Amino acid sequence: MNEIVRTLHQDLARKFKHHGSRIEQMWRSLGQEERENVLRNASGDRSVLKDPHDTSLGRVCSFIPEWNLRDLTRPSSDNLLDILKYRATTSLTEQYISGVDGARGDHEYIVDSMRRNGLRLSDASTYKDCYTLFLDDKQYGQSYKITRGKKDEVLTNMKPGIEAGFIIPQDIGELVLMRQNYLLQLLNIFVEDIFDTASTTRSKATRPTRTSDVATAALATLSFCSPPRKLGIPELVDSSQEQKTSWEDYISLISTEPTVLSHEVNLWFFTRPELVGDEKGRSMPVHTDRYISGAVLDAVHGAVKATATWNYISQLLALLDSSPDRRFRVMVLQELSNTCYLELTRAQVLFKRNVSVFSGGNRWFERKSTVRTDGIVRVSMKRNPESLMIENPQLYYMLRLCQDNLDWSGSVPWLQKLEDLHRAHPLEKDKMAERELSSLGDLAIIVTFLQSLSLVEQLPAANKKQKDSFLLRVSDLETKIGRLKEELDLGDFAIPMGNLLEPGMSSGALASLDSHVHQKMGTKLGFLYEELVDDSVVKLHKRYYESKAKASEPRAGYLVSTIPDAPESSDHQRREKEKTRPAHSSAYAIVPEATGFPSSNARPAPPQPKFKVKATTFNVFLLLLSRSSAARGSISWDAFVAAMTDVGFSVTPKLGSIYTFVPPENMVTRRNCTLHRPHKSCIEGVVLLIYSRRLKRVYEWDESTFTLV
Repeated sequence: MNEIVRTLHQDLARKFKHHGSRIEQMWRSLGQEERENVLRNASGDRSVLKDPHDTSLGRVCSFIPEWNLRDLTRPSSDNLLDILKYRATTSLTEQYISGVDGARGDHEYIVDSMRRNGLRLSDASTYKDCYTLFLDDKQYGQSYKITRGKKDEVLTNMKPGIEAGFIIPQDIGELVLMRQNYLLQLLNIFVEDIFDTASTTRSKATRPTRTSDVATAALATLSFCSPPRKLGIPELVDSSQEQKTSWEDYISLISTEPTVLSHEVNLWFFTRPELVGDEKGRSMPVHTDRYISGAVLDAVHGAVKATATWNYISQLLALLDSSPDRRFRVMVLQELSNTCYLELTRAQVLFKRNVSVFSGGNRWFERKSTVRTDGIVRVSMKRNPESLMIENPQLYYMLRLCQDNLDWSGSVPWLQKLEDLHRAHPLEKDKMAERELSSLGDLAIIVTFLQSLSLVEQLPAANKKQKDSFLLRVSDLETKIGRLKEELDLGDFAIPMGNLLEPGMSSGALASLDSHVHQKMGTKLGFLYEELVDDSVVKLHKRYYESKAKASEPRAGYLVSTIPDAPESSDHQRREKEKTRPAHSSAYAIVPEATGFPSSNARPAPPQPKFKVKATTFNVFLLLLSRSSAARGSISWDAFVAAMTDVGFSVTPKLGSIYTFVPPENMVTRRNCTLHRPHKSCIEGVVLLIYSRRLKRVYEWDESTFTLV
């Protein structure tokens, strides 16, 4: 526990150093009711002592009686600010010795509570001949067990420290650390909550969930009861390009909308594997800033990787569609199988990550205490979920989808059972967390995509060790990017985490992240993946010509290639290459360039008709298309459908929650628009932003498109 306490103390010290004066100002601006709400929010179950003698919460009053509503929330009281400042600006050793304004230190307090309140550890007997050191900050809270036969010698050597009270029996030391742990966690959470409550500069937009109209909508394609309609390769190309476009849109939202980045970082932070208990039930505390910078990298990296993967799938399908050469098609199919396996694995890992912390799934998983050589923390199911088949079928099906080594065809029946359950009992879906539903959508997308692909081409099994494959090169790049977390420090922008909602903090965090990746890898994150996709296409052609030359010229050592090799770029080569790139060349840029250049996918907008609409329709599109965050609100699904119908669109329900909107004949753009009816039929947060982005991309609509009748 000593490491946890030291980490929490460092987190609090950093927060106070950067934001102390603002915290004091905001706390003093709150009335008693608002202060009480902040304190309750800092406690997981909103339970707080009424006063120092309140015994309704069990042993809490024996550990932290000063954390109570009576003494901390009175408008004239600065007690909480005094506690915060003292805990943030003094060392742990000082806090061990004395408290605020010379009051009892944590050691003296615990000893007194043991004497007066009978405070004891339930397993105190297991700490026989164990001692904890509080000599200095370097070895603060470290515990040692005296080797049998050396007790007298060791105690003699430790006598000065024991008499001074800096070396104490471990059963007492654990209680001291528990008291400090409770207070430091509460204070760290308090800092987050006070900003959420009292900041006047923070974005107040609804905290969104990642619910892509395509990603979460994937559940709409889960109808496996009847054979799916056979699609041609061109249609599969369009489907993969739509996935790529959806992820490009999401990267754009992450880079321009602080609420999107903030919520995505929250999701990655609070679903990290370290929060799953290990073989002994131990887990890291939720409220430590240690993993925040890494969560920012994970949030951005995940979107960039998914975009690149679908981009490469799309290019492979186009090559497959255009080439009649059997040898080349065989090689493309193998690479396509490998790349689809990569996306399937990504979706499975993300889904398991969410299930392991939501919906009661945490009881069914355990974290391996040993970390893999590539730094990845492993989480696996610790027992068979058969007992849930009757008791909780939804969780049972979800856990089955988390099984190791489950291929796409093995996922189909469990996805179907989930879909059947949701059709028969719609309220069951509402019990799923938004993040679970979203990641289930990602999984359904790749599963149904592979199902459709298998009807037109016979895919070989994935070759996970094929040299120069996109799969292996992405895995290698992921490992390198994962190592960047060790030195990545975005604390000036992202600590506390909600600070990303303050003006300039989100863009500052992304710029700092881009700079860090550039410094370590020789180029920016987006370019790394863009380069990987381009080089993989070149290497695929290279392998084909080498294979063709070997077949036609069997002489040993003879090899002809008409395409030059694409060697792995060194950091220096990447830096030189980047100098020749235009600023707008990457479709995966996480920091918007202020160049005014259009994106690579931009095309001249055809003149669009103007719509004269009634007030209710006008208000719907105003909310959807407004550039002002202040104008954004919530739209019901029924209101959106009514508005689209009012401007001439016909609406065709598809499988599950998918709806296709077909434009009227008088529109210049005749493309259909497929959208997913959102969870609980409420269009808000990220869902609203994605709807807006899709309508603008497909139909070139903006606020001026609609006028009142």
